[in-house]
Amino acid sequence: MSEQSWLVVGLGNPGAEYEKTRHNIGAMVTTTWAKRLGWKMSRHKKAQALTAEGRYNGHKIVIAFPTTFMNRSGAAVAALQQFYKIDAAHTIALHDELDIPFEAIRMKMGGGDNGHNGLKSMRASCGTGDFYRLRLGIGRPPGQQDPADFVLKAFSSAESKVLGVFCERAADALEVLIDSGLEIAQSRYNQ
Repeated sequence: MSEQSWLVVGLGNPGAEYEKTRHNIGAMVTTTWAKRLGWKMSRHKKAQALTAEGRYNGHKIVIAFPTTFMNRSGAAVAALQQFYKIDAAHTIALHDELDIPFEAIRMKMGGGDNGHNGLKSMRASCGTGDFYRLRLGIGRPPGQQDPADFVLKAFSSAESKVLGVFCERAADALEVLIDSGLEIAQSRYNQ
């Protein structure tokens, strides 16, 4: 098997006040996966990001968490793509998705940004939207709550009880996407 390089980006906002918010579920999953692999995240020397590098099943993997705010994360992703010579077709963005029920996972290649500022920033900085998306369901806000406020709130106590399992299952889905391709990953995880 030839070695293929992948850039796996967990989108979120930096800082302790955002760490456990719905908007940071992408970062939570990449952290979960890095811990599973036994890799430590450290500050990258050329991009505004925390990264961990290693080999997984014959693939060179770079796991990244941009240390800029969500709406500026694309610059870090573009810098990492350039540094590691990884194109958009081998980049996976993990992000929160309002239009998917909590705990549901959907994967796809390309598409619009659906109002997601992290995806919008990636598209603008990378010059394309043709990267993989691992969309992590956080559900819609209750009642008339503003979606912008909802994504910046912590998960509910009921959601928090299953959050670890959700992150582990999303890390499993990420592994299947890398190992077996989109079609097989979608058939197993897109609900």
